Amino acid sequence: MPRYAAIDIGSNSVRTLVAEVAPGGEMRVLWSDRQVTRLGESVFREGRISNQAMDGVCSLLSRMAGVIRKHDVDGIRAVATSAVRDTSNQAQFLERAASAIGAPVDVISGLEEARLIHLGVMARWPQTGGRVLLIDVGGGSAEIILSEHGARKEAFSKPLGAVRLTEVFLKHDPAEAVELHRMEQYIAEKLEPCVSRIGVRPFDRVIGTSASAATLLCAIHRIPNSSREEADRRKVTVQQARRLYKEIGRKTVAERRKMPGVGPRRAEILAPGVAVFLQAMDAFHVKTLHYAAAGVRDGIIADLASRRVGRERSMLDRDQRRVVEQMARKYGVPVRHARQVAALAHRLFEALHPLHKLSPESGRLLQAAAYLHDTGHFISDSAHHKHSAYIVANAGMPGFTDTERRMIAMLCRFHRKTMPGTRHESYQLMAPEEKHRLLLLLPLLRLADSLDRSHEQNIEQVECRERAGAVVLEVKSRSEADLDLWAAEHVADVFRQAYGKNLQLVNVRS
Repeated sequence: MPRYAAIDIGSNSVRTLVAEVAPGGEMRVLWSDRQVTRLGESVFREGRISNQAMDGVCSLLSRMAGVIRKHDVDGIRAVATSAVRDTSNQAQFLERAASAIGAPVDVISGLEEARLIHLGVMARWPQTGGRVLLIDVGGGSAEIILSEHGARKEAFSKPLGAVRLTEVFLKHDPAEAVELHRMEQYIAEKLEPCVSRIGVRPFDRVIGTSASAATLLCAIHRIPNSSREEADRRKVTVQQARRLYKEIGRKTVAERRKMPGVGPRRAEILAPGVAVFLQAMDAFHVKTLHYAAAGVRDGIIADLASRRVGRERSMLDRDQRRVVEQMARKYGVPVRHARQVAALAHRLFEALHPLHKLSPESGRLLQAAAYLHDTGHFISDSAHHKHSAYIVANAGMPGFTDTERRMIAMLCRFHRKTMPGTRHESYQLMAPEEKHRLLLLLPLLRLADSLDRSHEQNIEQVECRERAGAVVLEVKSRSEADLDLWAAEHVADVFRQAYGKNLQLVNVRS
């Protein structure tokens, strides 16, 4: 499965996520982290990121990038939000942050932030029916998003972040009544255009995201910080939120820190976060609010996966493709057939990645073998697979290492007839991990070659799915493809030996 990393440099914290994404979009989290940095504190007070804050965040980013590198991700995206949008020393920060991460940092707009939040929630908790309102209260801004039947219809970004509101309005501990009143008036003013545009027609669900929403849920349900994941998808009522807001408005920061579910740093900015959620619930006539443990970083992962970022690693690059096509032509291989087999092999490699879990680079070798497996016909039609292996093993192939060339030769050698075993010396000389890779790639090469047995490129598309312990290969053909399907069915035994699953072919005529 493709593996991606996301870094969200927010006004209050830096969040990272590394996850694998299955073909259906399901994420498997490999590593996540969140560290409070208060990057926006100096921005909202003085207009620029302080040297101390910049040093701290860049040091943190360097450590996080080190962990990400160990996961060998296919793609990474780092974004910065409200505080970096507003700071006067943006260019300096971006240069240092990009150097620490080893990748560019995108300063995203509030609307792009809203798009990613929507993507993240829909990926982690799909909302495919009805009218859904999403409210995210970050450190510097709040995003209000209307979703209908899973599609984003309206989005707003307002300067209503918890750190920003604290710095602008709350100067005493506990906050004075006049400070809270001014803050509430400001929140109402900023929310009014959102309510006017979206309307107060009933919502099927209202979802709050961000650490402010998590703390709201945890404080009301008395969920300790160590068990915060238990708050996911739980709900609170507007009456509960109102009681909590009145309670924390009277407390000092020290007193808030003693409340269950409230972290020591979150206690400093708790009142503004709760105030935004409460006023939004009142303004939109909302009675209950659910919490979703998803946000910008989940949206980044979903976005990278939908755009298939990094998957070029499993495909031949331009120079490699030129090398193998030139070899194919030199030895009389029908290039249209070679290209078709290469395309089918790559599709099978991608679709079956959850089963074989091979590195993306293995896909390149599979494609190369798809181009070269028939070169042996130049020497003799008899035992041409052996002649193909000889040609590849002794060819000069710029763009491929010796180890890669040997693997391509072995794929050509065993693309037909018997599978490699103890009587094959060349196979026995391979390292155990290379044997494993060869045995998993060979059924894919054989299937791809069989699906163009006619050399007429009848197969337009292949889709794979698991059903009842078997792998179902749905083949879409533009015309009669009986010969191709018959040949592919004969690969079922080899596939079962390698993958431990039965193979079923289904033909769908286009």
